[in-house]
Amino acid sequence: MVTPVSSNSAVEKCRLFKSVVRTRIGSPYVIEGMTQASAEGFARVVGYEANGGFLTASDIDGQDGILKRLPTRDAVIVQLAILLLAAEKGMTVGELLATLPERFTRSDRLKDFPSETSRAKIAGLCDGDSDDPVENLEKQLSGVFGKIAHYDTTDGLRITLANDEVIHFRPSGNAPEFRCYSEADTEARANELIDLCLKVMSSWK
Repeated sequence: MVTPVSSNSAVEKCRLFKSVVRTRIGSPYVIEGMTQASAEGFARVVGYEANGGFLTASDIDGQDGILKRLPTRDAVIVQLAILLLAAEKGMTVGELLATLPERFTRSDRLKDFPSETSRAKIAGLCDGDSDDPVENLEKQLSGVFGKIAHYDTTDGLRITLANDEVIHFRPSGNAPEFRCYSEADTEARANELIDLCLKVMSSWK
């Protein structure tokens, strides 16, 4: 499975895929990742974006034939697959959803925020007095989010906290906006994290 770094981490937590590859945000990067996965010998390679686009880099065998690969965005295959899986398992769609890990996401943005300013701020967040970038991150974020487990700079700065919550700062690629994403085990906490992110980002203007 190939998906951008901003996608919900339920894709890893469900343990349904042998390998999950994270890319920059955008279908060209997902397609590039799928091509690489196919070249590495994976027989079944698919990808998706958080906004709903689904892509297949390998043919899918079904009882009634073969669905040819379609390495471009498809918005129908997901709905069909969900309905077919629910029917196969004798479950409602809601019951099927309940079998997945509960992870809630939210996103927001600050407008009129030059991309060069947000990029410069992100680039400097891991710098500081310590040789440990995580320690510098925690200090520069003033402990707002708590302890940090690790971070990812694939596209912006995605931080996984010690309690498994996620915050992600990302300059927009096509507008003077600074975007932020959150992920938590409850919707209320995901909303709370976004409010904290926006407060921190506002102080960087």
